[in-house]
Amino acid sequence: MPTPTRETPGDVLAAEQRHLERARAELVRMREHALSLTADGGDPIADAAIALALHRRAAALVDDPATALFFGRTDHDSGEVLHIGRRHVTDAAGDPLVVDWRADVSRAFYRASRAERGDVRLRRRFGVEHGRLTAHEDEHLAEPDGYPDADAAGEDGRASAILAREIERPRSGPMRDIVATIQPEQDALVRADASTTVCVQGAPGTGKTAVGLHRAAWLLYAHRERLTRQGVLVVGPNRAFLQHVGAVLPALGEVRVEQTTVEELVTSPGGGRKDVLVRATEPAALATLKGDARMAQVVRRAVWAAVADPADALDGGAFVLPRGSRRWRVPGYRVRELLDELAGRGVRYGAARALLPQRLAHAVLELFEAAGDSPDDAVQDAVARSADVKRAVNRLLPAQDPAKVLHRLLSDAGFLRACSEGVLDDAERALLLWERSPRSAGAARWTPADAVLLDEVADQLTRTPSRAHVVLDEAQDLSAMQLRAVGRRCTTGAATVLGDLAQGTTPWSARSWPQVLEHLGKPGGHLEVLERGFRVPSAVLDYATRLLPAIAPELGVPRSVRPDPGLLEVLAVAGGATERAAAVVAGLLEQEGSIGLVVADAAVEAAARALAAAGVGATRLDAPDAPDGRDGGAPPERVSLVPAGLVKGLEFDRVVVLEPADLVDGEPDERTGLRRLYVALTRAVSALVVVHARPLPAALR
Repeated sequence: MPTPTRETPGDVLAAEQRHLERARAELVRMREHALSLTADGGDPIADAAIALALHRRAAALVDDPATALFFGRTDHDSGEVLHIGRRHVTDAAGDPLVVDWRADVSRAFYRASRAERGDVRLRRRFGVEHGRLTAHEDEHLAEPDGYPDADAAGEDGRASAILAREIERPRSGPMRDIVATIQPEQDALVRADASTTVCVQGAPGTGKTAVGLHRAAWLLYAHRERLTRQGVLVVGPNRAFLQHVGAVLPALGEVRVEQTTVEELVTSPGGGRKDVLVRATEPAALATLKGDARMAQVVRRAVWAAVADPADALDGGAFVLPRGSRRWRVPGYRVRELLDELAGRGVRYGAARALLPQRLAHAVLELFEAAGDSPDDAVQDAVARSADVKRAVNRLLPAQDPAKVLHRLLSDAGFLRACSEGVLDDAERALLLWERSPRSAGAARWTPADAVLLDEVADQLTRTPSRAHVVLDEAQDLSAMQLRAVGRRCTTGAATVLGDLAQGTTPWSARSWPQVLEHLGKPGGHLEVLERGFRVPSAVLDYATRLLPAIAPELGVPRSVRPDPGLLEVLAVAGGATERAAAVVAGLLEQEGSIGLVVADAAVEAAARALAAAGVGATRLDAPDAPDGRDGGAPPERVSLVPAGLVKGLEFDRVVVLEPADLVDGEPDERTGLRRLYVALTRAVSALVVVHARPLPAALR
């Protein structure tokens, strides 16, 4: 067999660049075609829907000149060549020039290997700078004669050169997508079946957040109609995190995904609920108790305590329906059976109110039949709609307001005892009761934990609308009641649950993932562990994982697969640590990329003054209007001043951590403080500098 002639690298890049330019031209044609179409659905409503669809289609076809339309290519035994990119691009005849990374035929780009190559004989990755192809890297999976393997990468589990360059490329602005660097284990999670709830335990830098966001994009591609109709929801820990990750899905062409926090989820109007005004905070011990899973049982009892005894609610203790010259009487014990049956079915209180009229009407029709009559369904419906039945229902199952139910539960000692008997003890009841009870629910100063309880009450009254899919990040930090609040938003769909038990920094942090899935209502979810780190370099990761024996001894030690070990520097100073940290940040500005100065929450103001004195402009992430550069306003500064409480989930090229001991002391206990420090240390992509005057925690010395 003759040895094939290999093209020179320059020939390859030139040919691929021509293909890229052609694809760009065709993308412009596709967008112009979408803009040229007019809505003609036959009526105004259909026209509006079509116009909106065309607008979204045109928006999805906007080219980003800073990136390439494709980042990889696969050559197959059949001779077929596929360029893999962020969106599908065809020529005028409909032949594909670029295949969407989410398409099933693109799966081989991410998963083919020498051991299991399928029909893929070559995988090519491209280096990209400012929208132009600058390098390529080939893996000859079929190993044909005359084709060397020296340039193949990834066989030892470490990132290839082009992958490493892409990962290490300096960051600016929000988090970017990882479609060019998705690894096989990540791809398997991204493409998991839509009905499967996936739980990812991921060490820092393993890409779990990116997996969740790309999974949302894949689901919207593979199941567009259903997911668009029911909606996809991304839930993050705070607004700073959502601003950081908010550009990923739009970059993948998905602009209709709602992104929110748990706090916003339970306080914003929706599903028939009123908005909740949170105006107070409370001690950690009380918030922990309110977030306990047992509170769900207490809340349910409080809601169903409104069911009245027929002996007290109905005249003569029975339901009586006048009809013509006769009075038809349903005895009290029979009414009680109907109420018990509804309560025992597990339906919402509001559903029981809707069902009771038909139940009472049916009981009356049984009396008609016993008297020799033959009533039909129309008669039953008429009885169910009668004023007498409506009056009886309002007495037996009175309408309720969530705020009033919770107000009574937290202010009435006798009611609280009745609802929590056998569930809570006296000390817990004493902790829950308001010291100074507001006169009405409207005057209550609700706390974040109260808002979650109000959401639970509202769901007991009326079922919460469900989304097709929910992506929940940093799930280890949520209480059982918060998890229930998220879970009821995906009762008819699945969830992607992301987190790291070692990064749990709330007093109610999860101890195990099966427990989290149970509270979410997804006990059968699939748990996957990611331990290969792509974002955090080995020097930084090895330093941070010294803390693992103290914070999460049950977890395996993650390993970095980055060829570049990165930079770690620990600076001990005699005093003036804040000023020294500001000077370090000023020096780092000489290099490309983003910089994060992480400080204890109480030290933000002092750090801001030190940065200003050093002439360093910085974006404060604790500011409610911190710019993210995506709204057309001023772009964010290269330097971000980050309170430790907001650093989770963020990433910066270079991170400066000021006074680790202060980060630890700022938490309720040492273990939580060490977990907060672990989070802060693992935000760096290229370099970590630790500046301290106080002694370091023992594990880091």
